[in-house]
Amino acid sequence: MVVFGYGFVGGIGLGIGYISPVSTLIKWFPDRPGMATGIAIMGFGGGALIASPWSTQMLEAFGTGRSGIALTFLVHGLVYGVFMSLGVALVRVPPQDWRPAAAPKQVARPLITTANVAARNAVRTPQFWLLWVVLCCNVTAGIGILEKASPMIVGFFAESSTPVATGAAAGFVALLSLTNMAGRFIWSSTSDIFGRKNIYRFYLGGGVLLYLAIMLFGATGVPVFVLCAMLILSFYGGGFATIPAYLKDLFGSYEVGAIHGRLLTAWSVAGVLGPLIVNAIADVRKAAGAIGPDLYTTSLYIMIGLLVVGFVANELVRPVNPRFHEPATGGAR
Repeated sequence: MVVFGYGFVGGIGLGIGYISPVSTLIKWFPDRPGMATGIAIMGFGGGALIASPWSTQMLEAFGTGRSGIALTFLVHGLVYGVFMSLGVALVRVPPQDWRPAAAPKQVARPLITTANVAARNAVRTPQFWLLWVVLCCNVTAGIGILEKASPMIVGFFAESSTPVATGAAAGFVALLSLTNMAGRFIWSSTSDIFGRKNIYRFYLGGGVLLYLAIMLFGATGVPVFVLCAMLILSFYGGGFATIPAYLKDLFGSYEVGAIHGRLLTAWSVAGVLGPLIVNAIADVRKAAGAIGPDLYTTSLYIMIGLLVVGFVANELVRPVNPRFHEPATGGAR
């Protein structure tokens, strides 16, 4: 029942509840889609910061036995039900072709289309799969650090004159979560100014340089390591939040939610791949007697390679061939 209810049914609900506000906000902010998706996806990340300590407090109050865990699930379900009902009552899709009065009229630019592509056709385009690779590489490189942040910073400085305590490592994880959330809004909003392709050049190219900085200078001091990791996580969050706006630019707003849902399979793959790479290599290196930064050097090289692959994929993105466009009567929903 836990696997089916919390895992399968809850996972489907999470996906629906995540995609719906993103695709709706894009339509309410047609002139600022990056800002719109940044707001929605920042909220998605912020929910984890609230839910985790809240769950811990409930388990402390109700107990960690079967009845306490069941009661915690029940409270979660009731509270979430209230918030979802508010969403049902309040969230609306704007009228077709609606634009704010002050917004400039949309014109076609090299990577911003005024046409629309259906989800069934979007997955047949090379642009979709190039963005799939971009998202997968960017998320893998970010989540690999986030999932191992605490043992990584402790291990990195285990043999130095300034070892990092476990309590400080927990604070480091919280700091990374905050920069991840802030990056979702700040960098995604910035993409409205500089363009989606350029901002991904910044995420992916900047990530390569930051990983190199960790490898070359990270062990020289905790502040260098922390700053580089914070920026990497902000790029991870920014890349995650910017992708719906990138999809809207290339495929239009007609079925952008459905297209985004299909693209998020890259996130699912990266969520397994990133921690798996870092954990497996760290275990092998530890068994071989490696200590300190040597535990993670190979993993960092792999992350750099993935970011380079993502950078190349982003460079190959071109406008969608008109043969995939919906007829003019198809209009945006």
